[in-house]
Amino acid sequence: MTRPLDGVTVLTLEHAVAAPFATRQLADLGARVIKIERPGEGDFARRYDQRVKGQASYFVWINRSKESLTLDVKHAEARPILDRLLARADVLVQNLAPGAAARLGLSAQALRPKNQRLIVCDISGYGANGPYRDKKAYDLLVQAESGLLSVTGTAEQVVRAGISVADIAAGMYAYSSILAALIQRGRTGEGSWLDVSMLEALGEWMGNPLYYGFDGAPQAPRSGANHPSIYPYGPLATGDGKTVLLGLQNEREWVAFCRDVLQRPEVATDVRFDTNTRRSEHRAELKALIEEVFRPLTAAQVIERLDAAAIGNASVNSIADVWNHPQLAARGRWVEVGSPAGPIPALKPPADSDAFACRMDPIPALGQHTDAILAELGYGAADIARLHQAGAV
Repeated sequence: MTRPLDGVTVLTLEHAVAAPFATRQLADLGARVIKIERPGEGDFARRYDQRVKGQASYFVWINRSKESLTLDVKHAEARPILDRLLARADVLVQNLAPGAAARLGLSAQALRPKNQRLIVCDISGYGANGPYRDKKAYDLLVQAESGLLSVTGTAEQVVRAGISVADIAAGMYAYSSILAALIQRGRTGEGSWLDVSMLEALGEWMGNPLYYGFDGAPQAPRSGANHPSIYPYGPLATGDGKTVLLGLQNEREWVAFCRDVLQRPEVATDVRFDTNTRRSEHRAELKALIEEVFRPLTAAQVIERLDAAAIGNASVNSIADVWNHPQLAARGRWVEVGSPAGPIPALKPPADSDAFACRMDPIPALGQHTDAILAELGYGAADIARLHQAGAV
């Protein structure tokens, strides 16, 4: 079955999260992704933890279906290898330290005169220019710079988003931009340079809070797991010590909630609660009233009432709950992929297609494909042995 990116070769100098997340998704669609790693060490995300059969959780998540080539890009013997790889590549992706790719002669400006069809994607914290260009940009730091921390948490304390959301945002825009660049190249025959910034990617995702605070207006208050401007929309306690999260979007749902869930229809017209603005202003009183009704009920009973009334709701699941989520199981979303430590479960990519199946190949061991790639580039066994001996690969 032909995949959309079959025949596309992606060369990547990547580490951590943003670039590997982008290139894994290209691999999902069939691209050949050759991941260049430092000999003996590799992508430092390989050592973040040992939670998955001795392997790092980040690494196994975003590095399946790739080939690992160890290469010391600063070694005197590295450049001829890189040149041969680049001559065959459609896309080069890198998220090295600011300026590192240019110092290695791997900038778009240096490479594209030799290969006009090459697409070069640079991922960085703050972009290729501007006063923050050389500033270090770890995920949490960009969450802070983008304003995300100012709207996440409680009134008393800012809270980091629980996933690497700045890296993920940048990875998603790199991925979609590379797909667009491949389409553009198909029309023009020309490659392009993509400059993806973590700050700008997360800034796009901050669009609603930015416009809510437009022209100096006060920003939305931090409200924990509750919505800052809609109520009730957030977690509520039930009588069995569990939590149910529910959300109302309009006055029709509010009336149904009072009638069918609270079974107190008179609350719908209480002057403290008869509009969303008033419900938000009297949150504490309304929360106490709702939880009083929920106190004799289990979470399952509350959800049954909410579902019957067509009110949006969710269980506040733990990570263990998600591993065993009945919806994921019913849709067959978990499959096994290979790894250096044996098979591990992996979620299939979230967009199913009836035209092709996404690639779900193993996670590579460090340098697993080095010798095979060098042989493909024309290096003989003696040359490969010499490159190993010299520490180039």
